[in-house]
Amino acid sequence: MEYVPRERVRLLTGVLSVVSLAVVFAAAGGRIPSSSVPAAPEWVIETIPLVNAVLSAAAIGTITMGWREIRRGNVDRHRVAMMASFGLFVGFLVLYLYRLTVTGGPQPFPGPETVYQFVYLPLLAIHILLAIVCIPLVYYALMLAFSRPAAELARTSHARVGRIAATLWLISFTLGIVVFVILHVIY
Repeated sequence: MEYVPRERVRLLTGVLSVVSLAVVFAAAGGRIPSSSVPAAPEWVIETIPLVNAVLSAAAIGTITMGWREIRRGNVDRHRVAMMASFGLFVGFLVLYLYRLTVTGGPQPFPGPETVYQFVYLPLLAIHILLAIVCIPLVYYALMLAFSRPAAELARTSHARVGRIAATLWLISFTLGIVVFVILHVIY
């Protein structure tokens, strides 16, 4: 059963990528008014980074499981693991964007300037860059998977794009956890 028309995979990937990145940049830039989202108690807002670190760790697990399952030839388990990974990513993103919108943007770094400049910022920049690059790759792999039966995916770039997306996604999620630890545990 086709969920996405085959001839629209690239178009849908592009539209979803542009819309997703626009929302992320608008929230990060403080362009989304906090009045546009429901209010939450302060403890909820303060808990979001920890919840997102847990979601990231879970996504690392599901991506790894999906990779392992496809290598074993288990397409159904691969699909479940990768859909779980995408669901975890969406959950992460919704919470992250909510927190950014409510707080008016990213929080300032509380540690020393040298750690900020030579450790935190480079790690954060790589994390963000990989997350940006991953968005269209993940959408494209998903759109290919939803537009064709599993038997036809071998004739597409799904596996190649999926490997690149999964690798970058794993690195990005891992760096996100490192950023969380630096920002919320160490400092």
